[in-house]
Amino acid sequence: MSPGKVSPGKGTDDRRTAARMLRTSDSTDRAATPATEEHPDRQADRTPARLLAQRGLFFGPSALVPEDLYSRVERGAARRERDRVTLAPGSLVNTNTYFGRFHATYWQRWTDIGEVEVSAVASGTGRLRLMASDTNKVWRIVAAVDVREGEATTVRLVGPVDRFVDGGGMWLEIATEIDELTVSDVRWTVAAARAVPPTDIAITTHNRVDDCLNTLQALARDPEALERIRTVHVADQGSDPIESRERFGDIAAALGERLKYVRQPNLGGSGGFARGMLHSTDGAPDEHADVLLMDDDVLLEPELLVRLTAFAASTRHTMIVGAQMLNLLHPGHLHISAEYADPEVLLMGLKMPGALRDEYLLGTDELGLPTNQERRVDTEYNGWWSCLIPAPVIRAIGYPLPLFLQWDDIEYGYRARAHGFPTVSLPGAGVWHADFGWKDGDEWQRYFTIRNGLIMAALHSGFSIRRITGRLAQLVSHQLVAMQYGMTATLLQAVEDFLDGPGVLSDGSAGALARVREIRKAYPETVMHPMSESGGEFHERAVVRAANEPGSETLTFLKRAVYHLAGRSVHRSGSVPAGDAHWWHVSLFERAIVTDMSEQGFRVRTRDKQLAVQLARRAVHLLRRFVREAPALPARYRAELPRLTSRENWERLYDQKG
Repeated sequence: MSPGKVSPGKGTDDRRTAARMLRTSDSTDRAATPATEEHPDRQADRTPARLLAQRGLFFGPSALVPEDLYSRVERGAARRERDRVTLAPGSLVNTNTYFGRFHATYWQRWTDIGEVEVSAVASGTGRLRLMASDTNKVWRIVAAVDVREGEATTVRLVGPVDRFVDGGGMWLEIATEIDELTVSDVRWTVAAARAVPPTDIAITTHNRVDDCLNTLQALARDPEALERIRTVHVADQGSDPIESRERFGDIAAALGERLKYVRQPNLGGSGGFARGMLHSTDGAPDEHADVLLMDDDVLLEPELLVRLTAFAASTRHTMIVGAQMLNLLHPGHLHISAEYADPEVLLMGLKMPGALRDEYLLGTDELGLPTNQERRVDTEYNGWWSCLIPAPVIRAIGYPLPLFLQWDDIEYGYRARAHGFPTVSLPGAGVWHADFGWKDGDEWQRYFTIRNGLIMAALHSGFSIRRITGRLAQLVSHQLVAMQYGMTATLLQAVEDFLDGPGVLSDGSAGALARVREIRKAYPETVMHPMSESGGEFHERAVVRAANEPGSETLTFLKRAVYHLAGRSVHRSGSVPAGDAHWWHVSLFERAIVTDMSEQGFRVRTRDKQLAVQLARRAVHLLRRFVREAPALPARYRAELPRLTSRENWERLYDQKG
């Protein structure tokens, strides 16, 4: 098949005079001859069936997200709609954007497709080019076709996927000169390696009624994307059920038999997602479905259903295919494109070398080129804001650990890697999720961050006692001088529960949630207050910004500790902005009014020498216990992993809690 073909629509006059678009040597050399609308090779059955890999969209699912994430008007004027764009004369539109690109480097690395075909319906006069880039963002023209004035015609452009191993992608460039041009129904298709497996969506929700209903409604409003889905399974774990709302009935009617809604006690994200995974892998293997896990509080781009399922159906080997996360509060920003974790120091979401993090996708680089993940970067796991897990992976490695929340998705990704199933975070398949940077770390969830991080370290690291105890001691020290006594108590409880062994997970971690909430009630600084409660003398609320970071953290900590023990302070009282609330700055105050990271209120931290000494002594005793007992724990947790992640254990938990 030639690189570019244009198919005249019904009733088009083949004797039409030359187009009024100005011609160049490039268009003469590269423009293809007309062809019929029916794909000629498909007529003769000489090629395999085509698989829709992605749709060409020019506008987002909501006016709340920037349309420039889909298409850019580089010159002139254009009217952008969801599946079509109309260019005024003298205009240029391209789709070299986050959602507009075909990320060819990932397709060449993980699949065996040889080419991608782009088809579109065009009417008017203009030119379409299939563009490509390499690892260094240097562009080239792959194929081009001119559209002459007339009725709607189907055009096709074909690009080989053969020069993208390390990076690069493809996109459309649409141009007009003296006439209008409308382009719609853009389809990027590849040769189908195999049939697309049935896929179920599994959503877990807890008292986010409107968010969850909005997600379900977005699914119902895109029937083409929904065709890829067998079942939409919703596990409602909240006290305010979504079925209590009037519009739930309308949404349920629109989804029809696809919707499977169950209510269950709160077992956290892992408990909600595991319920959907059990449903999808019930019965014989030929009755199983892949599972697309999805948070309830996302702003959904339904297109990811098409892109994730198509990619998963095309890979050489079975693998987890994850969507990327864009920030909901700042929708032009990508959270991270590829990540890894270091559980021995309790850190997750670390950026892989070369990956993008907190990147402004609407910006340009120093050469004025668009910000894209040009170079392929492979991830080690993908968050479960939206992530497709094939049924063979579940059959091979089991279900999530009953961790409640935090680290459950990371642990599953690393467990899959250990069994030979890699993960890809697919650019161009994204959802908007609440910004992590706008969540305060001093919340009850911190317990699960610490406890589950230690469990993760026991299962999937060398479990260096020196590194882990050093990190725990550092966290406790910094929190105490920063007057975060409740956070310290939360951490110590998490370590104690980890040392108690795998039995702490026997109830699905529901008991731990109740315990940690009760513990934190004793610490006033864990409570966020609205600004309406600020009150007080305004002189005591003067904002004090942080200075430069300390040259030596150890010396700075020792100095701050001496000040606290001696009852000395640099500032008696003051306000600290959220971005300045570093331990080495807040520790200068006797009383600090700290803005919550959400910027919805503030917390008041007040120095308490007696409490700090009490918690410090408890920490010393606990760390000594950790050094004695922790070396034996990796073997215990690993021995219990198959049972804890089994179907039987999860069914027991649902029966027990039900």
